[in-house]
Amino acid sequence: MSVILVFLLVVMAAIFWWLARQGLFSKPWLEVGVIGGMAAPDPTPSLVARIGLAVFLVVVGSLFALTVSAYLMRAGQGDWRSVRLPGILYANTFALLVSSLALETARTGARRGDLESVRTGVLAGGFTALVFLAGQLVAWRQLNAEGYYLASNPANAFFYLVTALHGVHVAGGLVALGRVTRKMLRGAGVAELRLGVDLCATYWHVLLLIWLVLLGLLTGRIGDFVAICRRLLT
Repeated sequence: MSVILVFLLVVMAAIFWWLARQGLFSKPWLEVGVIGGMAAPDPTPSLVARIGLAVFLVVVGSLFALTVSAYLMRAGQGDWRSVRLPGILYANTFALLVSSLALETARTGARRGDLESVRTGVLAGGFTALVFLAGQLVAWRQLNAEGYYLASNPANAFFYLVTALHGVHVAGGLVALGRVTRKMLRGAGVAELRLGVDLCATYWHVLLLIWLVLLGLLTGRIGDFVAICRRLLT
């Protein structure tokens, strides 16, 4: 439950920050010109797309917050046997980190009007994301070969659940990135690619953050951190 509360606090803080940037604290009766000194709202579809992505990410974050909360509650039962994590998970984490950095490079290039940086970043980001997914499948095969079957223990089931949920979201992101790549290969300019690259980069950063939280959960570090916080609060 504490995980969900922390997530809701983060979401509320983000909403409050966004509203503040829109002039929440401005005083219209004292303003001259544009209220709050802010530019008029962007009438183009890009604002709609960004808000749509933000709403979707809140839904995705809620799903993972509930999963993490369920994991922590179930891990306290006596029949819980932790999974021995294969080392390839750390290599997969590095691949996802590189993927996120590549898309950030593409986004920076799109803002500068550098088409070559966009191409390099998009292709590298997509390739390393595929490497991440392939590595996750290898991790599954290794655990299965070592006898960590899905139904053998609740810890095994949760491992496959959280990694599958995250993998599905990475695969969904690859579909969107594939559309950007197809447009790029057909000769689209930077202006046409800018919005798609920007949205994909934001999505990838959130997926990386979620994966780091999940990895901390699977290694037990988040459970230890939560236990320390509970002791401090009580």
